[in-house]
Amino acid sequence: MMKAIATRQEGSQHTIAIRDHNLTVDETPDLGGTDTGPTPLELLAASLAGCVAVTVEMYADRKGWEVGKVEVDVEYAPAERGILTRFEIVLKLPRELTDEQVERLSVIAAKCPIHRMLDGEVMFDERVERIALTS
Repeated sequence: MMKAIATRQEGSQHTIAIRDHNLTVDETPDLGGTDTGPTPLELLAASLAGCVAVTVEMYADRKGWEVGKVEVDVEYAPAERGILTRFEIVLKLPRELTDEQVERLSVIAAKCPIHRMLDGEVMFDERVERIALTS
């Protein structure tokens, strides 16, 4: 299993520890944050963009296809009552690729682990643990 740990710094700012890496997550000022890092929803969109890009590049490398610098743009609209979260993914590929290569890379893009996770059902095992407050 993979693990990410969020630890509050101040206000809505948190440090997220993942393996040997630390990121900052915060909310925008209109939601009471100080905008010291991306919001959790922005990190989700970034995870999707990064996963699609890496998946497409790895597949192209295995096939020996030159794709240069793949760019993946992800825009999202968070869920609202009665409306699902919507992600718009734009995969930008070189003009020189054939129609067949573009079609195959498009199919592969939808197979990245984050895309599949968001597209499928997810299970949550949740629990609460009480800890001592520290100053």
